[in-house]
Amino acid sequence: MVKNFFKNLFSKLKFNPFAKKNHVKLGLYGPPNGGKSTLANRICLDWLGEEMSSVSHIAHETREIKIKEQVSIKNKKGRELTFSLVDTPGIATKIDYEDFLRKGMNKKEAKDRAKEATKGVIDSIKWLDNMDSVVVVLDATRDPYSQVNITIMGNLQARNIPVLIAANKVDLKKSSIDVIKAAFPQYEVVGISAKYGKNIEDFYETLFKVVK
Repeated sequence: MVKNFFKNLFSKLKFNPFAKKNHVKLGLYGPPNGGKSTLANRICLDWLGEEMSSVSHIAHETREIKIKEQVSIKNKKGRELTFSLVDTPGIATKIDYEDFLRKGMNKKEAKDRAKEATKGVIDSIKWLDNMDSVVVVLDATRDPYSQVNITIMGNLQARNIPVLIAANKVDLKKSSIDVIKAAFPQYEVVGISAKYGKNIEDFYETLFKVVK
């Protein structure tokens, strides 16, 4: 039931939060705790000199859409790419308030957090139709063949949205870029450590190939 609910939202929901499409909207999507906000901070620090948002080890810490306008990056050839960076809440097929209880919250706090996280997921899905390109941030230490990942990728493919997969956390021993490449061979995959900046230059260079 829950999986079908989110799947139907992906396929049917239309939403236009932007009145005008005057420049590129680059969305960061993926499951919770993959490193979306860490990557958003890395991009903003590298090119704007300031962080975009806070990061946390608690899943669903990003519960609202966050936007940084006019982010401009340059590649080695001097070409410039300007976009609005959209950091979205993590997509999940199930959000259980008991998960937050285990993080030390009381029952009311946990239920409120679960409600906010559910709204965040729905907002992420609504905004998907407005993305010009998407970076899917996956934890390279985890199995990519999850229901959430397959649902995200399937709906991006159905919308014909250009996608770059950032296989994050390659600084960890358990990481495997090859597994992610095998799972989604139709997309460009770049292994990075958003936390430490490893391979981030390769990530920026590949963005120029993918972002439309």
